[in-house]
Parts: sequence; C-alpha cells; structure tokens
Amino acid sequence: MSNPLYDNLFGKYIGAKTSFIETSDGRIITHGGFVAMAARLANVFKSMGLKKGDRLAIQVEKSVTALCIYAACVQSGIVFLPLNTGYTANEIEYFIKDSGSKLLVCDDEKLSEISLKLQDIEIELLTLNENETGSIVELAKEQKNIFQTVEANENDLAAFLYTSGTTGRSKGAMLTQNNLLSNAKTLVDYWQFNNKDTLLHALPIFHTHGLFVAINVCLISGSKIILVPRFNLDELINNIPKATVLMGVPTFYTRLLSNDSFNNKLCEKMRLFISGSAPLLAETHIDFEKRTGHKILERYGMTETNMSTSNPYEAERRAGTVGFPLPGIEVKITDPKTENELPRGEIGNLEVRGPNVFVGYWNMPEKTKEELREDGFFITGDLGLMDEDGYVQIIGRDKDLIISGGFNIYPKELELLLDEQEGVIESAVIGVPHPDFGETPLGILVREKSAEPKIDKIEKIIKSQLARYKHPKRFIVIDELPRNTMGKVQKNLLRDQYRDTFL
Repeated sequence: MSNPLYDNLFGKYIGAKTSFIETSDGRIITHGGFVAMAARLANVFKSMGLKKGDRLAIQVEKSVTALCIYAACVQSGIVFLPLNTGYTANEIEYFIKDSGSKLLVCDDEKLSEISLKLQDIEIELLTLNENETGSIVELAKEQKNIFQTVEANENDLAAFLYTSGTTGRSKGAMLTQNNLLSNAKTLVDYWQFNNKDTLLHALPIFHTHGLFVAINVCLISGSKIILVPRFNLDELINNIPKATVLMGVPTFYTRLLSNDSFNNKLCEKMRLFISGSAPLLAETHIDFEKRTGHKILERYGMTETNMSTSNPYEAERRAGTVGFPLPGIEVKITDPKTENELPRGEIGNLEVRGPNVFVGYWNMPEKTKEELREDGFFITGDLGLMDEDGYVQIIGRDKDLIISGGFNIYPKELELLLDEQEGVIESAVIGVPHPDFGETPLGILVREKSAEPKIDKIEKIIKSQLARYKHPKRFIVIDELPRNTMGKVQKNLLRDQYRDTFL
C-alpha cells in the first residue's frame, strides 16, 4: 500500500512547474523543485540507515529546507518530531531520550552545546541553518532527485508533537497519517482553499498551526505560500497585497491594527483572515472589521487533535466563539464529576472525537488512558459550552478554574468584563492561595499607553454585575502579559509570580 499522506500532499505535484513557495529574499521554489529536494533528503536518511518508524527530531529556524525535511520524513515513513526553537539543550536531551530519536537536525550555533549534552546518547547529528546552509544540505547535494515512497497505511505514525509540559513532564502526542491527512482535507473544503490562493505564512513551523494546518492545507489545495521567517509587522504589511489568506495568532492582528497603513485598500485581494491558538478580544474583532471590512475567522484546535471546530466561511462568524464542530468531528460538553453530557449553555469539560484525534502519548499508557476514553473521545482539558445555536465557546483551561470557598469561578467571565474597562487593554484572572478561601481570584490588568486603569471604578462595576464570591481580592497593573510563541497567555508564570500575594 502506498503512503496516503505522501501521495496526497506531495506526490500530486511531482514535475509541476508552478510556483509553490516564495521566500522573503525573493527566491521562487516550484512544486517540482520542492518534491525533488524532499527526495534528496529522503535518500540522505536512507543512506544513514533510518527506516520506517524511526524518529527524526529537528530544532531549526524556519526555512524551505526545513519543510522539505518534513516532506522527506513523510515519504520515508519516518516519524517527524519538530521542536520549539526556544528549547534549551537540557530540554532537548529529554525529548531525544524520551522519543528515542535516531537523528537530530539543529542549527550550527547550537551544535557544540547539544553535542556535549547528548554525548552519551546514540544519535546522529546534522545541521541546518536559517540561510539554507548546513551539513544536511551538503549531503543532499550528492543524492538523487527521486525516492521510492515507503509503503505505509493511514494508521502508521507520521509525527510526534510534545505538549508544553506546564503541568508536568512533556508528553509526546502521537499523530498518524490519517490524523493529519483527514484534517487537512476537511479544512481545504471548509475554508474553501484552491490553487488560486496565496497564503502569507508568518507562523513557526514547530507547531500544529504553522505546520500541519498551514502547510498541509496548501499542499493539498495547490495554494502558493509566501514564507516569511517570523512575524515582522513591516514584512506582513509589504506582503499582504500579494496574498489571499493569512493564518495568525491574536498578536498578529492587534499589531497590524497598530499600523495606520493597514486598511481596506491594502487588503483588497485578501479573502480570509484566520486566528487561533489563543482567544481574540471582542474589541479586536470590531476594530478589524471597521478597518478592513473583513471578519476574522476564529477556530479551535490543539496538539492532540489538530483542528476541531471553526467559525463558518459563509455564515455568521460569531465573536467570542470558535464556531461549530468541523465535518466528521464530534464535540460534547460533559460534567467533570459524572462525565454525562451537559445541556446547551452549561459549562463543562470539552471532549472531541474524530479522525483528527491522536492515538495516544508516547510511552505514557496511563496518561493516555486518563485523557483518551475507550469510546474515542479525548478530554481536552478545556472548559467550554455550546450555545443554543451550536456555537462552541472556550471558557478556559480546566487547570485555570478557580475554586474559592467551595465556589467555582471561571476566569473568562471576569476577563470579558475587565477587558471592557477604561484604561485596560486586556486582562488575566488567576487563582492564588488564600488563607481563608483556599484560593481567590487575582486580577492582572494590562494598562493602555495613554490611560491608567481606574481600580475604584472597576471594582464598583464588578460589584454591580457579578456575585461577591467572584470578585478579585486585588488588582495588579502591568505593561504586558507573558505569552508563549503562539500568543497564549502563560498563566502558570503569573501564578508562580503572584502566588504569595495573600500569604
């Protein structure tokens, strides 16, 4: 049996002369050129003795060659393991040991430090730099442009992605060929991608959003990619007139709005702006539509599931929601105690089932059993609700739930109210230890540049609109919230920083 992911994502464009990737330095890579480079890299891996099922880890900056390595792994049946470029050598050591990777591709600048850390581990090391140089590039030059696809089936593993590990040891989520392929096909149809589209790609490629969503969707639809190394406001502004789609995180859109040249005229060729990985403020939705005439499409996904829900392409895109379950995917809200499905409008655990859902955590059968039910539903760890019209809302992470004096407090409810207040750009509400209540909500407010939040006024508004047990016992005003590379607020860092506030 041929490898379905390779045949559908890469094989259909062999020999095609149309442009596929345009880089920020003006290079054009055709579909044929991309597939030929992937074949050369696959031959490199074969010459090194890597075979189907082996793991290849990669920690490099974004480049065309990095994408070709992904393609080569898929064609070879090698399990692809992308690692965050911010990880230290200590963290890399854990991922290599846990995954049992046979090869690590890293930047030349990190090679000596990583080599020292991994000196007692049996693993090959190659290098790839952001400027497309490195030992792997030199080895590829000696290889043929054709590689015989390794036979595989849809249940074979295609990739590992490690979770962030903010609540413990990082877990390697195992994703199959069909997990990736089925989701990409669904998104192409749902978001109406075709070979006339050009995606402006400014996301990292070590993450579900930037790799398995953005790249796979373009490969299946034949869309062109404008590949920029990372988010840069000027670079996005310069490239938007050439694009039709932008996938981003909320930070992309707030920063675009901060530039006066970002307007309706600049976006006249754009048909779709997609946002995910963190919630968009209602204010951003409103300002963006006023400025451009476009409604941002929010969707919901995670490492273990790829994309699960999306606001519709043609029907109402409802701010504050992540839309409906995608075709072929089931979403339900369950009671954390009884595990029974809850009526619409009630908050509970968000669970997902479908061909997009991963098959388990590598070397963690007990953790897999805890989070992946026997009937196929995955307990996401997110709290959500489904409204009367079927739109899904994400209330927050289960671990962010605050239990104060026996009462459940959902930070999102407070944050939505705080974000509306004068002098507040955005907010985060966290639970911190309290001698009387066990824990209590603490409000973290990000100040506007031209106006300081008026705490007395904010406290009066909260008092008038929310039950007393929900009131934050204190507010702290800061310049910005800590975020990870995908724009998510790192509440764990805030909890660590302010945990002794009331002790």
